[in-house]
Amino acid sequence: AGRAWGSRGMEAAVRSCRAPLPACWGLLRGLLLAALAAGCCRGNSVERKIYVPLNKTAPCVRLLNATHQIGCQSSISGDTGVIHVVEKEEDLSWVLSDGPHPPYMVLLDGNLFNRRIMLQLKGTSRVSGLAVAVAKPSPPQGFSPGLKCPNDGFGVYSKDYGPQFAHCNKTVWNPVGSGLSYEDFDFPIFLLEDANETQVIKQCYQEHNVPRGAAGPEYPLCAMQLFSHMHAVTSTVTCMRRSSLQSTFSINPGKRIPLSLAWFVCDPLLDYNVWSTLQPINSSGKVDPDKEVIIVAARIDSHSFFWNIAPGAESAVSSFVAHLAAAEALHKASDVRSLQRNIMFTFFQGETFDYIGSSRMVYDMEKDKFPLRLDNIHSFVELNQVALRNGSILWMHTDPVSRMNDSIEVQVRNLLDILRHSSVGANVTLQEAGYSQPLPPSSFQRFLRARHIPGVVLTDHQAAFQNRYYQSMYDTPENIQMQYPEGLSPEETLEYVTDTAKSLAEVATVVARALYRLAGGASNTSAIQADPKTVSRMLYGFLIKMNNSWFQSIIKPDLKGILGDVPQHYVAVSSPVNTTYLVQYVLANLTGTVVNLTKEECQNPEKMPNSENEMYEYAWVQGSLDPNSTSRVPYCVRSTVRLSKALSPAFELRQWGSTEYSTWTESRWKEIRARIFLVASKELEIITLAVGVAILIFSLLATYFINAKADILFSVPRDPGAVAY
Repeated sequence: AGRAWGSRGMEAAVRSCRAPLPACWGLLRGLLLAALAAGCCRGNSVERKIYVPLNKTAPCVRLLNATHQIGCQSSISGDTGVIHVVEKEEDLSWVLSDGPHPPYMVLLDGNLFNRRIMLQLKGTSRVSGLAVAVAKPSPPQGFSPGLKCPNDGFGVYSKDYGPQFAHCNKTVWNPVGSGLSYEDFDFPIFLLEDANETQVIKQCYQEHNVPRGAAGPEYPLCAMQLFSHMHAVTSTVTCMRRSSLQSTFSINPGKRIPLSLAWFVCDPLLDYNVWSTLQPINSSGKVDPDKEVIIVAARIDSHSFFWNIAPGAESAVSSFVAHLAAAEALHKASDVRSLQRNIMFTFFQGETFDYIGSSRMVYDMEKDKFPLRLDNIHSFVELNQVALRNGSILWMHTDPVSRMNDSIEVQVRNLLDILRHSSVGANVTLQEAGYSQPLPPSSFQRFLRARHIPGVVLTDHQAAFQNRYYQSMYDTPENIQMQYPEGLSPEETLEYVTDTAKSLAEVATVVARALYRLAGGASNTSAIQADPKTVSRMLYGFLIKMNNSWFQSIIKPDLKGILGDVPQHYVAVSSPVNTTYLVQYVLANLTGTVVNLTKEECQNPEKMPNSENEMYEYAWVQGSLDPNSTSRVPYCVRSTVRLSKALSPAFELRQWGSTEYSTWTESRWKEIRARIFLVASKELEIITLAVGVAILIFSLLATYFINAKADILFSVPRDPGAVAY
């Protein structure tokens, strides 16, 4: 109807035009432009008929450090290929040699996503990209794309300090590690998160691409296009230098360069550490040099091969959840304010990438940019992968090099004895990993690089990791045996106490009692008990569903947008990330105090007399839903929880090639998307192009002829009734 109206309207316009010739010709051009605009408006609907977008995907992106680039990228216009499903190794021959329609987009079964097969695909020009289907259940042999020796070269052991332990010479901590995440691929690789979308691709493949004899399938074929072009290249040194030059020569140096113009740029991986103290300290001042502080630490970030897919159930969540539960248990003790030593609860961000968070805190302590100095540290206790215990055993790891110092040895022995004594009567048995056993990859190593400190790292493994899915998309709740009865509502699941929660509560109880003794507590510790229900809530929120009623009640109203459905714990480049915010507010909820302040007073404590705003942080949180209405009951929480930068000192110092500090950056990109469609044969495409060019030439010639003869074709006939004088 629109096309018919358009032709009739144009014809009527020509016949009725009584204006001078140039005006008539202008009117016709205007109508043509209007018709073209109407066609453009219908372009989106045409695109939807041609392409099927894949909306639930996760890309592999490019990361860079001082010397290398790793990850994946597509060409600037995206990469396209005919889809071929590979569900067993024999299917690879079609992609690598036999198939007549290269390049191919490989839909790879998750059980085949390993280093050996990926290197085969990397070594051929017949592959233009890869889509990986999640393996269910998780690969039984394990899958870890991380390194066998995580954070190698950035811990304490080197040629100058315990050389016999450097580069994991004594213990290979992650024997399952393939290093796949640290390879560089010149084609895009996407994870298919939605089983329904995976099935749509397989159905398209079955209908169009299944080989039929030696000649192969007939056109049209099902194809896939992946867009993930990365702007950064070579290394952090190169991309940061280019970014710096762009900023230097920018017309407005204070303004961030638009992403569309920011070629070859990257951003440092950064976020914030979360920390608080048992006894309040002045955040803008310095702790008295004679005041001793015990640091208890855990990391809160994880990683996998794919961007922002980092569940980290065992590698991170189990540790920081037990840490949070121990902090709550300690704060409930009646005499914590009178303890001889203070305790600092620290949650480091970015530890996966060469200890970003811990190295920054040590740097700030050394430069007097933090309330504590290294000399204030009495001892160090770290929780590091504590959910997969064999029986009831938890292993205590110490540094054999620093223990050669007699003074450190005495303090470490005392620390180990207190931990053992604190486990009496609990379902946790603490054992020493061995005097000659080095420390596993841990934040404690960064503190030891600066100063000899007595400390211990608690893990569920004596030597190699128990976790077969370290730094993997399969490090999920199932990996730490979190199981729920069928038929529970989300609210019932949130409150259900799993066996995993009970186990981690036991660990938290032992740690809390040991910290109490270590801080000088003399009372009976039987009352110090971690709450399994709180642990259950945290595990559910950090591993299954962030957007739950408990998390909603403990955060600020303006932060409710951070509560996504599926939790991820990647450090990223925009900060703070969701995990950091939630750890901050969970810690405030578990260790803070509800104070009787109005919203205005809570948000502006400096205006209140005796608010001690340098000693405390105040937060106006949403609160729970009123049982009799849909509105919430907000309140004010006072706590000692604070944030500190987790940005590598290498970027503060502009030492982008540093071997002392982490130099990891993430490339920028313009768009990430994936889609499938039917592609015609090359012959048909050439014929279509040729016909199109012919029509274009004919149209140009016709337009030229009409324009040249316009005075004849569009002349106005003389009125026969007119009389000339």
